[in-house]
Amino acid sequence: MNRKFLFTAVLMALAVGLQAKVRLPHLVSDNMIIQQQTDVRLWGWAKAGSKVVATTSWSDQRSETKADRQGRWLLTVKSPKASYTPLSITFDDGDGQLTISNVLAGEVWVCAGQSNMEMPVKGFGNCPVLNYNQEVINAAGKCQVRSAKIPSIMRMKPQDDADTYWRECSPQTVGEFSATGYFFAKLVNRALDIPVGLIEANKGGSRVESWLTKENLERYTKEPTDTMGIVNFKKEWDYHRALVWGNGTFNPILNYTVKGILFYQGCSNVGDPGDQYAQRLKLLVEQWRSQFKLGDIPFYFVQIAPYASGDVNGTWNALLQEQQYKASKLIPNSGLVCTNDAVYPYEGTQIHPAQKQKVGERLAFLALNKTYGMQSVICESLSYRDMQVKGDTVMIHFDNECGGISRFEDIQGFEVAGADRVFHPAKASHFWQPGGAYWDECVVVSSPEVKQPVAVRYCFRNWQLGNLANAGGLPLFPFRTDNW
Repeated sequence: MNRKFLFTAVLMALAVGLQAKVRLPHLVSDNMIIQQQTDVRLWGWAKAGSKVVATTSWSDQRSETKADRQGRWLLTVKSPKASYTPLSITFDDGDGQLTISNVLAGEVWVCAGQSNMEMPVKGFGNCPVLNYNQEVINAAGKCQVRSAKIPSIMRMKPQDDADTYWRECSPQTVGEFSATGYFFAKLVNRALDIPVGLIEANKGGSRVESWLTKENLERYTKEPTDTMGIVNFKKEWDYHRALVWGNGTFNPILNYTVKGILFYQGCSNVGDPGDQYAQRLKLLVEQWRSQFKLGDIPFYFVQIAPYASGDVNGTWNALLQEQQYKASKLIPNSGLVCTNDAVYPYEGTQIHPAQKQKVGERLAFLALNKTYGMQSVICESLSYRDMQVKGDTVMIHFDNECGGISRFEDIQGFEVAGADRVFHPAKASHFWQPGGAYWDECVVVSSPEVKQPVAVRYCFRNWQLGNLANAGGLPLFPFRTDNW
């Protein structure tokens, strides 16, 4: 009986295989979210030279193309306006049909970077995410957010497919979603009332070079790109390898039609010399935009959080933060999230801070304002503009106050130095004087140890927490006025 059942099953499997020869990548599958109201790319494989036709449940139009000599094909369909109505797409190569179901039209974002983007809602070992239980309970019936996690795989050559699938958000699945990505998607969904899809293509510990192509690495860096050079890399530092993570983990998503990219990375590049990180991040964004072929899609990224790094008063963490701020000025259609206040005082040695909701929501503020036109949403952090020294006091002016600052007294995080370049904790407070002159409103900074100040810093150490923010509650970016 069992032998007969097995024989029948084999025949059925062979029949199905002969009936439908068209094959789709894992990312083009049931439960997917497609980018709304645009030309959505769909692709796969079929018999070389065969015609592939795609029909959709929302339109009478047919899209067709011919498979090339390697059997690869790509076509586009016009997607409908976002809604929660389940859709389907059918593919036919002449030898049979293949249909994907429960598709939604909405907004699709890539979640890229290293472990703080990869970190799931359930957290890592000894690295919890704040309010995990509440998020599990709140996920009941919330299928309007979905995600696909691309496996983190090293490959010497670019890969066309990845073993992934689309997950609907539920109490059973939400714990596996990228926490930063989920909180971003949850807020965008709430604000726009449309489905949001996340493609999670990231790898813990990866450097910015991990995602660059062989061509860019060879032209702009001295990173190894040959098999021998990469294989000889120390095994315990595999996650630092250049090239291979982009080939294995990012390349499979490049045909997908997305709205933009969210990026949380930088810790593994701490210590890079000069302006190297800012320039290479700019290069990476240019590369991804070119590969996606969707124009200058939005790129919103996260400044690394304060971290003691074995030396609370060191500045190498702050130097990388500075590079990220510079990159935000170099990269068009980008935005940077400040996280100086997104750590608890007891998280100095925690490389994965728990407050991921604050990070994801600030990314959403950027998207809602800059991409979706909700200009009443405050999305830019307070940032340093200039300074003026008057006697023993420094007057600091800011951009992006958005109507005010968060506090007038007990402002923490400022330091001043004189010509000896020794920084001392400073007292800072709000200053305002009627009259409308340029210098009438600012933050004044001084220290009794510095009679003739020449430089000011704010939270420019590995581990230093400030408390100044703008009217939207977005914190002041760490900065220095010197170049020491």
